[in-house]
Amino acid sequence: MTASGAASQGDHASPREASPAGHEPSTRAWIVVFFCGVVAAMHVWKFPGAMQFIRADLGMTLVEAGTLLGIVQVASMVLGLAVSIYSVRTGLRNTLTTGLALLMVGSILGALATQTWHLMASRALEGIGFLFVTVVGPPLIRHWAPPHRTNTAMGWWSAFQGAAVFLAMIVSTLLLQYTGVITWHGWWLVMAAASLVVAVLALLYVPQDHTEPVNLAAATRRITATISRLMPWIMAVLFALYTLQWGAIIGFLPDIAAASGLGAIAAGLATAIVGGLNGVGNIVAVAILQRGVSPRGMVMFGMASMIVTTTLIFAPNWSAVPGGHWYQLAIAGIFSGAAAVIPSVINRIAVDVAPPEGAPSAVIGLMSQVYNGGNFIGPIVLTALATAAGGWHMSWLVTGSAALIGLVLAAIFLTPHRLAVSSRPGPAAKPA
Repeated sequence: MTASGAASQGDHASPREASPAGHEPSTRAWIVVFFCGVVAAMHVWKFPGAMQFIRADLGMTLVEAGTLLGIVQVASMVLGLAVSIYSVRTGLRNTLTTGLALLMVGSILGALATQTWHLMASRALEGIGFLFVTVVGPPLIRHWAPPHRTNTAMGWWSAFQGAAVFLAMIVSTLLLQYTGVITWHGWWLVMAAASLVVAVLALLYVPQDHTEPVNLAAATRRITATISRLMPWIMAVLFALYTLQWGAIIGFLPDIAAASGLGAIAAGLATAIVGGLNGVGNIVAVAILQRGVSPRGMVMFGMASMIVTTTLIFAPNWSAVPGGHWYQLAIAGIFSGAAAVIPSVINRIAVDVAPPEGAPSAVIGLMSQVYNGGNFIGPIVLTALATAAGGWHMSWLVTGSAALIGLVLAAIFLTPHRLAVSSRPGPAAKPA
C-alpha cells in the first residue's frame, strides 16, 4: 500500500457522514468554499502591493512593515483550537460566514486608519476572520464535495493562497500603481465588498451542516482526542516551516526585486506571477499524489527545493549582474511552484490524521495555530536580519535552516506506517 493510500484510510472519519438528510454532495458548494478561501487570503496579500503607499502615508519603518505583514497571523497563533471548538459547536458554514463578516468589518476599519497602531488593530481583526474561514475550509470541502471529486477539490483548496497572491498583486498593482484610480484606503474597501459578495454566495449555495448544536463538553472531547495524537502536530510544524519561508518571501518580493533594480509596477506583476505559480504547483502536485506517489517523498522534494532556491534568491548579489533581477525572479518562480507540493500534500492528508473520535477541523485549527506563528515570525526575522545586514543577502540562513528541519521531519514521520496508524482509535479514546 502506498503512503497516500494509507492516509486515505482516515476517510471513514470524514465529516460527510454527518451530512443532514436531504443534502447531497455538491460541486457548486465546494467551489463557493474555495472562493471564500481565496477572498479571505486576499485580505492577507492585499498589503504587499500597497506597502510602499502605506509606509509613505503612515511613516512606517521596514521592520514595522514586517510586523504589519505578520500581525494578521497573530489571531491564528492563539485562537486556532478555540475556533475549532466553535466550529464543532455551531457548524462549519456558520463559522465560514462569521469569518467573512469579520474580514469585511476589519477591512472597513483599516480603510479608516490614520496611524500605524490603528491599521495593526484592524489587521488583527482580519486575522481572526481569516482563521475562521481557513479552519473550516478543508472539512467543508470534504463534507460537500462529491466522493469522486474529493482529491480534486482538496487540490484546489491547496491552491487558494497562490490564487489569492496572484489576484491581490495583479489588482493592487493595476489599481494603485499603474492607473492610480484609488488609494490604498479604497483598495481596503474593495476587499470589504468582496467579502460581502462571497458571504452571500456561501449562504445561498453552501448547505447548513448542523441540525442541532454540539455541547461544549462533547466538542472539547473531540478536540482533545485530536491534539493528543502526534501526527497532527507533525503536520502543523511541517506547514509552519513551509509558510515561514513562502509567506515572508512573497510578502517582500516587490521590495527584494526593487533592490535588484526592477521597477515597482514590474515587481508587483512579477510577484503576482510568482504567487500564481504556487497555485499551479498545488494542482499539479495533487495530480501526482493521486497517482500514488509517496507523500513523504513529495514533501522531502519540496523542502530540498526550498533550500536550493532560497539560497539562490538571496545569496548572490543580483544587482551586480546584468538583468540579474530577472534571474532572481525566475528562481523565485521555481521556488514558489516547486514548494507547492508541501501544502498540497499536508492539506490532503491532514484532515485524515484526525482519529475517528476526533475532529478534522481540530487538525486544521492546530495547524493554523502553529503555522501562523511561522507566518508572524518569518517576516519580522527576515526584515530584522536584512536591516542588520544592510540587505537581503543573509536571509538564506533563516530559510535554509527551516527547510532543512522540515526535510528531516518529513523523512522520519511521513512514513506509510505512521500515516496509517495515526488515524486508528487510541486505547483510551472516548467518542463524542
